[in-house]
Amino acid sequence: MAKTASDISLTRQAMSLTEDLMTPNAAIYWTDLVISAAVMWGGFLLAATTPSLPLGLAAGLLSMLALYRALSFIHELTHIRDDEAPGFRVGWNVLVGVPLMTPSLMYEGVHNIHHIKDRFGTKLDPEYLPLSRFTPLKLAGFLFVALLAPLGVILRSAILIPLSFLVPSLRRYLKTKLSALIINPDFVREDLNRWRKAWVIQDAACWLWSWAVIAGLVAGYIPPRAVVIGLAIFSLATFLNQARTLVAHHWDNDGGKMTLEEQFLDSVNVPPPNLASELWAPVGLRYHALHHLL
Repeated sequence: MAKTASDISLTRQAMSLTEDLMTPNAAIYWTDLVISAAVMWGGFLLAATTPSLPLGLAAGLLSMLALYRALSFIHELTHIRDDEAPGFRVGWNVLVGVPLMTPSLMYEGVHNIHHIKDRFGTKLDPEYLPLSRFTPLKLAGFLFVALLAPLGVILRSAILIPLSFLVPSLRRYLKTKLSALIINPDFVREDLNRWRKAWVIQDAACWLWSWAVIAGLVAGYIPPRAVVIGLAIFSLATFLNQARTLVAHHWDNDGGKMTLEEQFLDSVNVPPPNLASELWAPVGLRYHALHHLL
C-alpha cells in the first residue's frame, strides 16, 4: 500500500521530534537491564525464603514489576542491531530469556511483522485481533489465559523441545506454531531457517534449564515453595502485560489494510509521563502510538 501525503507528513513530524533519541545508548540499556534483573531475582529470593508474610508479599510484588520490566526488553531486541548494544542480546537471554524460558527468538522475526505497513491489523499480523468486537466473556478469556503462560513455556521447554529434536515433524510444528509471542492464533512463522544456529542454542538452553530446575526440585535442593512463588510472580507479570496489551490499540480493524494514519489512530500512548505509566508500560512502551510512526 502506497503512502498517502498524510502518512508522509506524520512520519516526517515523528522523525523530527525524535531525531535526537533514535540512537540507542548501550550504557543505559545495560544499566537498566542489570538493575531490573537484580531486583527481579533478589525480590524472588527474598519472597521465597522470608518467614514474614508482609515482607514476602512486598518482595514478590517488587520482583513481579522488575520481571515485567526486564522481560519487556525483548521488544527492544527486535528493533536494535547487535553493534548498537554489543552483547546485549546474549546478556538478556542469559539473565532473563532462558531462565523464564522465553528466549529472544520467540519475538525476533515476529514483532517486526506487526510493523509492516501492509500487514498491520490484517489476518497476517501476529499481534492483532479485532478485540473491540469480542464479547465480555471472550475478552475475559483473552485476559486471564495469560496466567497460564508460565505453564506453557515449561511444557514447551521441558517436554516439546527435547522431543522435537527427535521428531522432525514436531520440530517444524514447534517452530511454526509454538515459537512466537503472539495474540493471533492463526499466525504461522515462516522464517524457519533465518536463525537456524541461534534457534537450536536458545531452545537447547531452555530445555537444559527446565530440566535442571525440575531435577533440583525432585532432589530436594529447590523447595516447592520457591517454585510456587516463582510461578505466581511470573503469572502475574504476564497477566499485567496482557492487560496492557488489551489497551495498547483500539482493536477495531476487521482485517483489511489500513493507512499509516489509521494505524497511528488505532494505537494508544500512555500519558502522562509519571511513575504509574512507567510501571504500567515500561521501557518506552508508553509511547506506543508514536512508535508505530517510526
